[in-house]
Amino acid sequence: MPPDPAAPSDANPAAKLWGGRFSEATDAFVEAFTASVGFDRRLYAQDIAGSIAHATMLAEVGVLTHAEADAITAGLDEIRAEIEAGAFAWSVAREDVHMNIEARLIEKIGETGKKLHTGRSRNDQVATDIRLWLRDAIDGLIAQVRQYQHGLLDLAEREYATVMPGFTHLQTAQPVTFGHHMLAWYEMLDRDAERLADCRRRVNRLPLGAAALAGTSYPLDRELTARLLGFEGICRNSLDAVSDRDFAIEFTSCAALIMMHLSRQAEELILWTSAQFAFIDLPDRYCTGSSIMPQKKNPDVPELVRGKTGRVYGHLMSLLTLMKGQPLAYNKDNQEDKEPLFDTVDTLAGSLRAFGDMVPSLRTKASNMLASTKKGFSTATDLADYLVGRGLPFRDAHEVVGRAVRLADERECDLAELPLADLQGFDARIGEDVYDLLTPEGSADARNLPGGTAPAQVLARVAEARAALARGEASSG
Repeated sequence: MPPDPAAPSDANPAAKLWGGRFSEATDAFVEAFTASVGFDRRLYAQDIAGSIAHATMLAEVGVLTHAEADAITAGLDEIRAEIEAGAFAWSVAREDVHMNIEARLIEKIGETGKKLHTGRSRNDQVATDIRLWLRDAIDGLIAQVRQYQHGLLDLAEREYATVMPGFTHLQTAQPVTFGHHMLAWYEMLDRDAERLADCRRRVNRLPLGAAALAGTSYPLDRELTARLLGFEGICRNSLDAVSDRDFAIEFTSCAALIMMHLSRQAEELILWTSAQFAFIDLPDRYCTGSSIMPQKKNPDVPELVRGKTGRVYGHLMSLLTLMKGQPLAYNKDNQEDKEPLFDTVDTLAGSLRAFGDMVPSLRTKASNMLASTKKGFSTATDLADYLVGRGLPFRDAHEVVGRAVRLADERECDLAELPLADLQGFDARIGEDVYDLLTPEGSADARNLPGGTAPAQVLARVAEARAALARGEASSG
């Protein structure tokens, strides 16, 4: 039997699955330059799932027989097994993941395999694959964020009463508890998880059925395909369905925000591990040494996360720039959407994995934190509040405390070390009980309101947050 001239073959220059219109082979450089199989093969599972759903739907509407759909499904299942076993021969000549899988299906089941592409285009096919892939990636990232949050709650509970200096402008401001500081990181991540979940809703729309750009004349049941693939609905305009990538931009924006939060945390971890702060010690497995200085223990993982943040920002700008000049509908430019998107997911997942283990495992140096809190007059506001409680207007109290701070600064001592007589020299209403408030512990305890740094409030928020996480996990499970 002579070879099928329509079958894919690298030896036949016009034997692409789209090659009927062409009379000469694609230039070898152009073939390599335009191929995406080197990176979009990552979508194989989603491509196969989408094709099985499409074939199932085609059988339900009578475009295929059920026997044909069954043969296609069986062939695609075998191809999935080949890919996962490392036995699949990927071909640059076949351009992308879609053509590689379809060509192999035709090799396996013959003419029936050629019917799979009925009523669809690679334009709506790839848009569907990306949405399926990103939906799964978002689910995994949300789980990682939640795991990290659990670790932060454990750390906050463990260090609920550990006092440290709070900073503004990186200058000592007021005493806070370390647990309270960890809860601030928790709240950042809570908003991040909410944004990812909200983004997922817009990702979870089915483009398949838009075909190349105008829809199709075949009687497709798009809602059935959406249900088979777990989509919440369909894309309502075929032009938009094949050309839209704002869901990928939105996700990358969410990822950039998460990386910004992790970078801020990284910066604090780096500062706190330095000899100048010496507030914490990171596990050795997340640090490295120096090739020349034997005493060094470098916080490489936080530094890398801080650096990788710029990488994700770059991907966001890349995707925005990719889309900004495109007319409707699909353009080959959109082949460039995948590598930034893939790398964004990989970078974020790696950063969350590192922090999810590293941060809850850190060791605090509570005595150093407490000693640092006693530098910089961190309880000055407490003295002002004390005077307000005895009838002095706050602006006047602010002036009194400022003069007291100046005296303490001249004597190189803390406010709590000034004799009562000296304090009363600034205002006679100051009594012996003021010293209860001028300690870092007393200052933290005094901020006992919801959202405050008092140890009791830290424990209350930990319990509340744990219950919220449990409810969310129960509803998603």
